[in-house]
Amino acid sequence: MLEDLDALIMFSIFDIPICATLFYTWVVMGVLVFLSWLATRNLKTTIEVSKFQTAMEMIVMAIRGQIKDAANDNPMKYLPIMGTFFLFIAMSNLLTIIPWFKAPTASLSTTGAFSLCVFFAVPYYGIKNVGIKKYLKKYIDPVPIMLPMNILSDFTSVFSLAFRLYGNVLSGAIIGSVLIMLVPFLLPLPMQILGLLTGTIQAYIFALLSIVYVSSVGTEEQYQDYLKDY
Repeated sequence: MLEDLDALIMFSIFDIPICATLFYTWVVMGVLVFLSWLATRNLKTTIEVSKFQTAMEMIVMAIRGQIKDAANDNPMKYLPIMGTFFLFIAMSNLLTIIPWFKAPTASLSTTGAFSLCVFFAVPYYGIKNVGIKKYLKKYIDPVPIMLPMNILSDFTSVFSLAFRLYGNVLSGAIIGSVLIMLVPFLLPLPMQILGLLTGTIQAYIFALLSIVYVSSVGTEEQYQDYLKDY
């Protein structure tokens, strides 16, 4: 039976209840911080580097390449926020191999918070790319009467990310639980492997759609200037 992570209280700090969603979020953050420390504590620019540094560099390069292809812009501009989304969601899924761990992305509070970050990132990067005047102009394109529809489109497209990620994670957990109850000795390992695969795909899809929304307002001149220095 699936638990409501928001309603499940793990412990209290100064009489402030800490729910399971927040607790497991802290666990994921702690693991990511620890792994980042391992990868960056002895950074080297020589040929011989640590395995952790090599793995981290490969992950960063892969994320940067995907951002570059999706945004058609300087990937370093969007790497911090989009890289964080992907790593957090992917690590949340990976840690589910631990029996007691529950992915915080199975809570609408977590996915909603991610979408809220994207919602505010869209105008931030849009104004940063083209200026506030050109950014606001997009809401009256192609004709001013489209203003309400364009505003509504921003809300619905961004916040649909929350329900898409939440629904996919939750449905995967439900299907896995049902199948394991039906055939408890044969399906746990295959379902675990399938869950890890689908979770990684969901992390990729969420990060990719986020970068598409965030970089939707940009200039070709900026991209050409970036290519000259790349």
